[in-house]
Amino acid sequence: VPSGLTMALALALALPSVALENGLARTPPMGWLAWERFRCNVDCRADPHNCISERLFIEMADRLAEDGWRELGYQYINIDDCWSAKQRDAMGRLVPDPERFPSGIKALADYVHAKGLKLGIYGDLGKYTCGGYPGTTLDYVKQDAQTFADWGVDMLKLDGCYSSEEEQTKGYPEMARALNATGRPIVYSCSWPAYQGGLPPKVNYTILAEICNLWRNYDDIQDSWDSVLSVLDWFFTNQDVLQPAAGPGHWNDPDMLIIGNFGLSYEQSRSQMALWTVMAAPLLMSTDLRTMSPSAKEILQNRLMIQINQDPLGIQGRRIVKEKSHIEVFLRPLSQAASALVFFSRRTDMPFLYTTSLAKLHFPEDAVYEVQDVYSGKVISGLKTEDNFSVVINPSGVVMWYLRPTTLPVQ
Repeated sequence: VPSGLTMALALALALPSVALENGLARTPPMGWLAWERFRCNVDCRADPHNCISERLFIEMADRLAEDGWRELGYQYINIDDCWSAKQRDAMGRLVPDPERFPSGIKALADYVHAKGLKLGIYGDLGKYTCGGYPGTTLDYVKQDAQTFADWGVDMLKLDGCYSSEEEQTKGYPEMARALNATGRPIVYSCSWPAYQGGLPPKVNYTILAEICNLWRNYDDIQDSWDSVLSVLDWFFTNQDVLQPAAGPGHWNDPDMLIIGNFGLSYEQSRSQMALWTVMAAPLLMSTDLRTMSPSAKEILQNRLMIQINQDPLGIQGRRIVKEKSHIEVFLRPLSQAASALVFFSRRTDMPFLYTTSLAKLHFPEDAVYEVQDVYSGKVISGLKTEDNFSVVINPSGVVMWYLRPTTLPVQ
């Protein structure tokens, strides 16, 4: 019987590697996105510091460039809904709100690019955006794609409020073609599957992977642990459908990282980071980088974690164990026969001592591994597949391991 690792590899290799032919997002995109933390706050008179305005994006770009984020791969600064004026201009073009973005989006893109970063923007394939701003109906798809390209935009998130199923079926592929036709490399994030329930037969992931670089499959994340768990449950309950759909150039997007906000404890923050990494998820933070706590920053800037998330094989991980004790184990195969394991506790009582072996987790027989704890940095050398080991997992927390084979069994 092939091990879980070889099976995952075989699965990955058997899949068509046809992504949107823009050569982009070969690893999950990383950066910052306004929505979860700043929503549709457009009251710049009362709240100039936190409203959706060029100032907010300039300040976040400064933080990405100056606080060590950019060097780790966090490179996108993404505008979400509520950036535009309430009407198109005389030529029918989308324009930014003149009071909140007085310099215009092109100037903002130039500023962001000068910092070695990239700019993302938001549109909606419907009459209106979710926040009630002008949408991109089918007759505007080409024009809006060209507008975004002219401004120097590097990523587009295309939402689906106020649009019909037919419009989505036509519009999402059409926008992919329109973006490619501009000649500017623009990463394309689709909300299409989220509006169709996220699952076959309504959603065809083979086709989706040829159209979009990443896609939202499920509900918006909110600033709560309940919300994180609901995302997690949906993704791993449906992993047989979702896991094969992901790979270089086309990713499942379980939505933003809310680490550094108000709703997650320290342990829960570490859990979201580890589980999103094992899912090969885009790492798009939605938090205030200007006031972030050192502990949140430490989680989000963990180098080994980011290396695992950005693994070039791009295989999404799976849940491989669900214990009666409310401990779950997740495995992500990585390049060079390495892998990442996440031991996750849904318990709410006390730290739990979990004992298992790599053999029980279907690792190849007679192999020997060097293990590094992703959060503590502690190294265990010479762990054999058959050796029992124990980890202590805090309530709603994780222990995450990076495993490298030092001896592989003779094939």
